[in-house]
Amino acid sequence: MQSPHPPPFDGKAFLRTLTTSPGVYRHFDAAGELLYVGKASNLKKRVGSYFLKPPTEARIAAMVAQIARVEITVTRTEGEALLLESQLIKSLKPRYNILLRDDKSYPYIYLSSGEDYPRLAFHRGAKNLPGRYFGPYPSAHAVRESLNLMQKLFKVRQCEDSYFRNRTRPCLLYQIGRCSAPCVGLISVEDYRQDVRHAEMFLEGRSNAVIDELAAAMEQASQSLQFERAAKLRDQVAALRQLQAQHHVRGASADMDVLACRIEAGMACVSVLFFRDGISLGTRDFFPRLPLDATPVDVLAQFIAQYYLDRPVPRELILGVALPDQVILAEVLGQHAGHAVELKSSVRGDRAQFLQMAERNAQASLTARLASRQTLGTRFDDLQKVLGLEDMPRRIECFDISHTMGELTVASCVVFGPEGPEKSHYRRFNIAGITPGDDYAAMHQALTRRFRKVAEGEGVRPDVLLIDGGGGQVAQALEVLRDLGVDGIEVVGVAKGPGRRAGEETLVLARHEAGSVDRELHPGSSSPALHLVAAVRDEAHRFAISGHRKRREKARERSVLEDIPGIGARRRSLLLKAFGGMQGVEAAGVEELMQVKGIDRNLAEKIYASLHG
Repeated sequence: MQSPHPPPFDGKAFLRTLTTSPGVYRHFDAAGELLYVGKASNLKKRVGSYFLKPPTEARIAAMVAQIARVEITVTRTEGEALLLESQLIKSLKPRYNILLRDDKSYPYIYLSSGEDYPRLAFHRGAKNLPGRYFGPYPSAHAVRESLNLMQKLFKVRQCEDSYFRNRTRPCLLYQIGRCSAPCVGLISVEDYRQDVRHAEMFLEGRSNAVIDELAAAMEQASQSLQFERAAKLRDQVAALRQLQAQHHVRGASADMDVLACRIEAGMACVSVLFFRDGISLGTRDFFPRLPLDATPVDVLAQFIAQYYLDRPVPRELILGVALPDQVILAEVLGQHAGHAVELKSSVRGDRAQFLQMAERNAQASLTARLASRQTLGTRFDDLQKVLGLEDMPRRIECFDISHTMGELTVASCVVFGPEGPEKSHYRRFNIAGITPGDDYAAMHQALTRRFRKVAEGEGVRPDVLLIDGGGGQVAQALEVLRDLGVDGIEVVGVAKGPGRRAGEETLVLARHEAGSVDRELHPGSSSPALHLVAAVRDEAHRFAISGHRKRREKARERSVLEDIPGIGARRRSLLLKAFGGMQGVEAAGVEELMQVKGIDRNLAEKIYASLHG
């Protein structure tokens, strides 16, 4: 008879088959779940360290006890192994690896191209528009502050193209000296391009070159007796010099990041100070997922590999600790960046002061995060007591409904765990096929779509299901769970109190056996459990409203032209381009519409009739 348990993994036998080449190894458990990804300059030697003698670290010992299979990928160099390791960790998220949880795309300053009057704008997301992208910046605040300075210095427009094309007189920004009003032709194309070029040079870090050019132009204007122009250039040079004096950091190199790591109570914080062109762009804190027994050396090595391999790399990285693979890491980063990259851990003078600043930031941010997590833990403990649960809930889901007079209904689902909101698990459901305004039907549809996967064994099951509403909405949840055969989930309704004031909410508890409301609780405004429930409910409300607004705006943006027979995407584009937007199309007569390529009289009359009733 065959044993139900497979034999333990024979690491020593596996080692006999291994090569001494560099590469990447992956540990799997008996269920096929990936435990760990690592790199090695010598696969036989590195993998052998797990099996030839008992591990001394608790984290490694726990992992080795679960290993049922090891897979390897041989690479040509140790640098290739480093790249592959970073990519696999970010994509597969192994349980025992340090993982940088950075779900935000970084903001850039975008300069458009292919226009007589390009624009500067805040940009986040895919860089697929024609033009240049400057950054990334550590935060949206840093981008907006930079754009504000650009308005004062160079007066390059920042308005949307649709707004720009439909102006008939200068806007307020021209009146306060922050735009040169290209929308109404108050500046020539040539002069505007000169301003754009200076803005580009400034964003590239060549502010001294901009000052030299402006100073030379000022001198020439003065000799040509153009005193008004010379005075404007003088003021611009003075503003640039003042900006340099205010923002230049003594001792900072042109491109440098300073990194410090602090670990406490099973949590790590990496604080990064960003310097570009000797100017501080601010600080950003990261909280990587941390396995047991990890050290600041481990965290910084994994952070640098995961963070910089898909972003622009500065010429210097200042570190609080030396890394074992520092030379290889610098070489790989330099190949990626196209320029030499130095990793420095023994620094003095100004760089040592920057490092101390980063370490203080990391400690302060970590202390604040730990305090927040302790508060959250207290709230979860209290919720367990209030609801009478056997175990503390690890996953709370909350559903809410948003619509305007029954139109474009959106349901939201937000997820909270003991460490706070888990935004990667948030979901929205566009509701269709119900009577407008029927919130019960909307909730029923959203819950059915969510828990059908759980019934099929695919989705993650929550411990507590919060419903924004009273007994009627709770009944909808119970009906869905019963029909799908899903049990073991505590269903709780969150109903507003009689005065609709915060802290007076009523918790409506369900009885699964009877499929009805069991009892109501009034925890009171001082209850940590109610604070948690209210925070989750408010987040679900916010997420539903934002989803509904996006859907409503998308519906409003739908052009009336799309409903006119004979107007496809190409003709619609030609019309909008010819008249500068929908407002211009609506103001055009039949004869004017006929001037657009592909529009005959019959079609022009259809367009005019559709736009004017």
